[in-house]
Amino acid sequence: MDDDFLGSLRDTVRDQRDQTVQFLCDLVGEGSLLGQEQGAQDIMAERFSGMGLEVERFDINLDDIKDLPGFSPPVIDNYTGRENIVGIHRPTGPAAGWSLILNGHIDVVPTGDVHLWTNHPFEATVRDGKVFGRGTADMKAGIVAYCMAFEALQKLGLQPASNVIMQSVVEEECTGNGALACLARGYRADAAVIPEPFHQQLMIAQLGVMWLSVHLTGKPAHVLDTSAGINAIESSYAIFEHLREIEEEWNLPENRHELYCDHAHPVNFNLGKISGGDWASTVPCSTSID
Repeated sequence: MDDDFLGSLRDTVRDQRDQTVQFLCDLVGEGSLLGQEQGAQDIMAERFSGMGLEVERFDINLDDIKDLPGFSPPVIDNYTGRENIVGIHRPTGPAAGWSLILNGHIDVVPTGDVHLWTNHPFEATVRDGKVFGRGTADMKAGIVAYCMAFEALQKLGLQPASNVIMQSVVEEECTGNGALACLARGYRADAAVIPEPFHQQLMIAQLGVMWLSVHLTGKPAHVLDTSAGINAIESSYAIFEHLREIEEEWNLPENRHELYCDHAHPVNFNLGKISGGDWASTVPCSTSID
């Protein structure tokens, strides 16, 4: 790439700043929690169409992916009305060079208590040169970035010389079945880029996820004599401490996978949810931790 082209590209990207920010704010405004992704996906379908891409939208079919490596049981069984959106660029002439997949997930994690937010999590706010709102970094900004990069090339009268497949997928935060469904549907390319918020670092591997539920049964007793019971909630803490020891061992340099040798702490155990007990004056006889 010559300096003149790079300069023109930077200028074009800079000129698109306001459009880029507005696009991101619009996506954040569609609170695409698990099972509620369709509003944001409609925006993506419209955007891909406006970019002149061939647009395909499809629901995930469990029968197509349930026997594939990487499949996870869905958290919400029904995928109806939760489409994946794919935009395909095909060059006007014979394809040359490498084809590329640009993949991003549209779903976001829960907001927690909205009263703890400075602004509503689904009302994007621009402050100090940054956009705030649930899903801005993870990973609607990445989706916006690859769209605007493509549009910048178009404004310069250029096009990728090979196929580019842009994917906006559902259900990454808990399973990854959205991206898996794209593979099952036959989308292939020579390379793929997933613009997750990794501090501007290139990663060539990513850890998977394992969700565990542990159910404990103790022994109930009146609060007058707690020693007569076995506190299931307190026992769950002890179990998680043992899991912490496993986490520490797995993260030792000699136990890391070679692709994570430079990562200080690749494996993380998280006690994300605890449920148990009947009321405050009884030693709890059962609890569950996730």
